Amino acid sequence: MLKHLAIGNYALIDSLSMTFDDGFSVITGETGAGKSILLGALGFVLGERSDSSIMLDETKKCTVEATFIVDNERFKPFFEANDLDVEEELILRRELTPTKKSRAFINDTPVTLQQLKELGSQLVDIHSQHDSLLLTNADFQLKIVDDAADNGALLVEYQEVYHKYASLRNELRSLREMARKNATENDFLAFQLDELVKADLQDNEYEEVSQKLELLENAEEVKTLLAQSLGTLKDSEFSILGQLNDLKSNVDRLRRYIPQAEQYLERIDSTKIELKDIAQDLDNLQDSTQFDADSLNEIQERFDLIQRLMMKHHVSDYAELLGIREDLQKKVGDFANIDEVIANKEQELKKCEKDLTKLADNLSDRRKKAKAPFEKSVTEILKQLKMPYGVFVIEISENSDFSEQGRDKIRFMFSANKGVKPDDMSRVASGGELSRLMLAIKAVAAENAYIPTLIFDEIDTGVSGEVASKLGDIMQKMGESLQIVSITHLPQIASKAKNHFFVYKDESEQKTRSCIRQLSHDERVTEIAKMLSNDKITPEAIRAAEVLISL
Repeated sequence: MLKHLAIGNYALIDSLSMTFDDGFSVITGETGAGKSILLGALGFVLGERSDSSIMLDETKKCTVEATFIVDNERFKPFFEANDLDVEEELILRRELTPTKKSRAFINDTPVTLQQLKELGSQLVDIHSQHDSLLLTNADFQLKIVDDAADNGALLVEYQEVYHKYASLRNELRSLREMARKNATENDFLAFQLDELVKADLQDNEYEEVSQKLELLENAEEVKTLLAQSLGTLKDSEFSILGQLNDLKSNVDRLRRYIPQAEQYLERIDSTKIELKDIAQDLDNLQDSTQFDADSLNEIQERFDLIQRLMMKHHVSDYAELLGIREDLQKKVGDFANIDEVIANKEQELKKCEKDLTKLADNLSDRRKKAKAPFEKSVTEILKQLKMPYGVFVIEISENSDFSEQGRDKIRFMFSANKGVKPDDMSRVASGGELSRLMLAIKAVAAENAYIPTLIFDEIDTGVSGEVASKLGDIMQKMGESLQIVSITHLPQIASKAKNHFFVYKDESEQKTRSCIRQLSHDERVTEIAKMLSNDKITPEAIRAAEVLISL
């Protein structure tokens, strides 16, 4: 429930603090004193959009803070989903700075406006006389019935399966469309893949073919260089190996005179061995290197094929060409298996639809069970509100397809007159009748305690006398399970409240200020007496006010 509301620099409110209690409370005051401003400030801190015109002094920060006492277990999922700390008290705060920057906080943690609004909608329901139009809204009607049927947990389970069902249905539709549209494209992809497969491209082949082609195209130069190299090493008159033999002979003779020259013989032998190995390798290379025209043609054709495929697929890197082949293999393979994929997806959708049907049937059964008791309770309250022939009926029919709320279509039907068949309320209910019907519905819904605080903003407009007294009785009864706050002009309703707040204007300074205070018992008597006698406080009005309060 709402425990405390603090407002600063909002509209005509300079600084205001209110402490609320449980049960039924009323707020009264003269027209224009600021009752609607209070609701505006509360809506502001609950996440409703606003603009800079709400600031009384544009050089100062506007702040509204609301403190709630809540059932932590009920709100635990929200706090966990938004990574917020759970405290004994829940504090919402909203600020608007002089630079027009809006900031929102939950338990001193910065949050988005959407997060604030999501939580606020679960804490307070503000209902004005214009909100009676909600009664004709299909989503509102369905929510009322689901609250009465206690369908919350079941609806969450249903929606999880529904989202899976909708996803599977979309996937299957896409697969079928792909199968239809891609048949021609797949033929072309298969042709491209076949060409690449037949080419039998190997890893690193392009580099190897390029090197071979360059070798064959320069065969004469290669032959010459190999022959010259071998000649330099061993086959010429002054070959290196021949001169090394002469060098070794000279050094061998020299060691008779210079003993340390023997170490050079070992180094000369080592050099000869290395050079002989090089000569042998060059011999082998000369023998293994083929320079016939057939080899050149074969390598040239292979190189041209790879080049042509790279140009065709618009790539300059051989690895990219191999990647295209793999991609084509996957696409063609996927398409080849698409009938199997579609069949599997159809089976999966069929099973999901079976599960969804079961959950939808459960939702419908619970709604139908809750229907009659809810209708009866609302109709009984309508009779208390001087609508003796009022009849309220909930029509439940089945849609052909699933929706996010099940397969039921809910329609509220109403008749205020004897012998008139209930019909869609948008066609048969007047504004005043809609207001009383909305109160009756919310009174019954209050037993489900789906929102802890319910605020009525002049819902009593257009009623008086005994009907007003009955409205007060109903709100008082609702206050046993909810925190009810009613802004009213009717003494019959104000007298039923547990707590009475009075809004007034303070014009003692240069600017008008809206103020509020909680009335004592004697002040309540005086205020209700003023409401009874049009601001003229007479002994008779005082006695009447005391009687009203004592009832």
